[in-house]
Amino acid sequence: MATFTPNDLRRAMAAVRWPLRWTRLGMFAEAAVQSLWPLMTVCLLSLAALMLGLHETLPIEAVWAAFVVAISAAIGALVYGLRRFRIPSKGAAMARLDASLPGRPITALLDVQAIGAEDDASADVWRAHKQRMASRAEAARAVPGDLRVSDRDPYALRYVAVLAFGIALLFGSIWRVGSVTEMAPGAGGLASGPVWEGWAEPPRYTGRPTLYLNDLNEGVLRLPVGTLMTLRLYGEVGALALEETVSGAVATLEESQELAQDFKVLQDGEIAINGPDGRRWDVSVMADQAPKISILGQPEVAALGEMRLPFAAEDDYGVEAGEARITLDLASVDRRYGLIIDPDVRPEIVIPLPMPIAGDRASFEENLIDDFSEHPWANLPVTITLTALDAAEQQAVTAPNKITLPGRRFFDPLAAAVIEQRRYLLWSRANAGETAQVLRAISYLPQDIFRSETTALRLNRLISRLELRASYGLDEEVQDDLAQELWDLALELEEGDLADALERMRRAQDRLNEAMKNGASDQEIAELMQELRRATEEYMQQLQRQQAEEQEGEQNQQQQGETMQMTQDDLQRMMDRIQELMEQGRMAEAEQALKELQELMENMRVTESQQGQGGQSAGEQAMEDLAETLREQQGLSDQAFRDLQEQFNPNAQTGESQQNEGRNGGQGRGESHEGQNGQGQEGEQQGQNGQGGQQGQDGSAGGQEQGLAERQQALRDELSRQEGQLPGQGTQEGRDAREALGRAGDAMDEAEEALRNQDLAEAIDNQSQAMEALREGMRSLGEAMAEEEQNRQAGQGTAESDRRGDNRDPLGREQGSNGASGSDNDLTLNDEAYGRARELLDEIRRRSGETARPEVERDYLNRLLDRF
Repeated sequence: MATFTPNDLRRAMAAVRWPLRWTRLGMFAEAAVQSLWPLMTVCLLSLAALMLGLHETLPIEAVWAAFVVAISAAIGALVYGLRRFRIPSKGAAMARLDASLPGRPITALLDVQAIGAEDDASADVWRAHKQRMASRAEAARAVPGDLRVSDRDPYALRYVAVLAFGIALLFGSIWRVGSVTEMAPGAGGLASGPVWEGWAEPPRYTGRPTLYLNDLNEGVLRLPVGTLMTLRLYGEVGALALEETVSGAVATLEESQELAQDFKVLQDGEIAINGPDGRRWDVSVMADQAPKISILGQPEVAALGEMRLPFAAEDDYGVEAGEARITLDLASVDRRYGLIIDPDVRPEIVIPLPMPIAGDRASFEENLIDDFSEHPWANLPVTITLTALDAAEQQAVTAPNKITLPGRRFFDPLAAAVIEQRRYLLWSRANAGETAQVLRAISYLPQDIFRSETTALRLNRLISRLELRASYGLDEEVQDDLAQELWDLALELEEGDLADALERMRRAQDRLNEAMKNGASDQEIAELMQELRRATEEYMQQLQRQQAEEQEGEQNQQQQGETMQMTQDDLQRMMDRIQELMEQGRMAEAEQALKELQELMENMRVTESQQGQGGQSAGEQAMEDLAETLREQQGLSDQAFRDLQEQFNPNAQTGESQQNEGRNGGQGRGESHEGQNGQGQEGEQQGQNGQGGQQGQDGSAGGQEQGLAERQQALRDELSRQEGQLPGQGTQEGRDAREALGRAGDAMDEAEEALRNQDLAEAIDNQSQAMEALREGMRSLGEAMAEEEQNRQAGQGTAESDRRGDNRDPLGREQGSNGASGSDNDLTLNDEAYGRARELLDEIRRRSGETARPEVERDYLNRLLDRF
């Protein structure tokens, strides 16, 4: 067994030497704080009062009274501390340290064995005990002192003293403590006399510095209006006095002798400090001019209705803010039709004016850009007033300017009619009944005016809601909700929501033709012309895909003999010619050229120069499959709409009997849709795919829904197969396409469930969501294919480039087939490049219309738009 020797005892006691000393020092601090805290409180409060100069502002009698009180309190606190202060002994420190250890090891080490010392076993146990206690003693740590005196100072006077002393250190001066000696008897001859200090602080928005008046000589002093004057007088009251006429206030003698003076400079005048070392200034006020604002011209209107109103503003110190207020010019409104009755009360339109983010606001020109197409006052006479505000809250207001509030114009006749009725509904809620009657009259024969039966159903449901609300009351919230739905419907009628390229091209041609007849602006015609170019390019792509699928043979040769052949260059030249005629104002010739273009496009044959009839890529095949799925989904939605009409009005299909007979007659051409922008072609595609309307007319009503549900399920399975074979897995666009197709599949599942439950209205809504998701997926897939093609072209160094390298001149240009410099190939950009260019141009237009962007960035974007 290990033995415990005297050396072990000395080593253990040496380990607790420093913890013992620190513990004793903590006990000393504890005793000092608990006994002397009143004295420290009195001293800190007295020093704080002297450093802050309170004795300089109080009467001499009050200063001496406070001095007596402070001395008495200090003596009492000192007596209190001396009576309670005790120096801690070493034994007390050791006892506190020993008590902090488990088992009190220090006491155990100093103990001796009382009994059993002669017994070896008992002695061994004792030594083992001491060895264990020595180990515990070596782990000793100093015990901190208890500095809490909250039980002795329940009102926390010590914290008040510390806070006052801290404030004095920040805002006072230690040198002021010595000035108390000047108040002693016989010390008056040492005083330096009264002094003063002063500052002139101009308004912050002027950007001028603060002036220290003691450093300025007498004379003329030019100050901005609103400058804050601050004066401090020191010494005996009445020795110094202030006289001023710049604030416009009349001061009494007592007020002029106050030690603290603050006033603002509002007019020309004088500032004088009378007394020892006094001064006088003639103040000349620099007036703050009111801001100015003006409208630089008539508002410019973009093709989609966005307004751009140029204005200029200026101010000597910079314009702080501005706003535009637009009110209805009721006296200038053509009060006809739905505008005859008095309008509902609407607040004026208030729009903040854009301000330069960087640069000087003293003088600038800006553009107010906003879109009021959806506002009830769009395309109606209004008055607009611009207001500018400077930092001094001075306002400048322009004279009311009468304009027609710009808004989007609709060139599709049906869309224009819907927008007109929407205006009447927003004009007054009392027009609800008449609006419903007109809309019902417009949609009396939906097969003659609607391109999609889903759109017709959507309008029919809107009319039913409007009639119901007109009968039982129409509040403002429902009015706005119905107006928004009418706006969305008009956009769909105007822009279309179609999957077929030929239909979109015909629609763009019709809208451009209507715009030329109705006297549209140059910007509107340019936008419609650009839309026609895009639709024509998409139609060219579709024809190229169809041509690649055709078989070589006699039938192909016969078609080539019957159709016209024209290259894409020829097509672009024709559209450039049409645009040139419109820009020159020769609308009659432009209409004739557009008519010729329409006739050519109906039977056009795209020629491909030096291109083989190779197979399609995986991306092209996927695009065709998705397009076919979209067409089939459109056919299912149309069939569900016809079934819904039969449920509520079995005689509603009388006007469509010829159309159904045409579809069931074997050709599938949809003759009754002739003249409706390509619906016949859609009917042909449905007839060729075996998805015609005949299947939806066989059997009972319940059997029809079950048959549609089975077709919907089959279409969902086909979409799942296409989703698994979708290319572009490594790109963000490919992932977006898969996500969109996933949403389309979910919508198809919900449509199938609704069909099985014979809820045709819900099924049509879900089918519309599925078609929208399919279109989004096709757009994302097209972007993924374009990116993949661009990457492949950037890195290719294959046999294609080797083959073409043999046909290049020394400058790297391809030679034509006859050996001359140039190329026989089509030099236009490929389809992917056109698509990317359109996306970039649309994004630039969107960003240029965001008023929150810096002016420098928007000017750069506008220059890009002007160039391209």
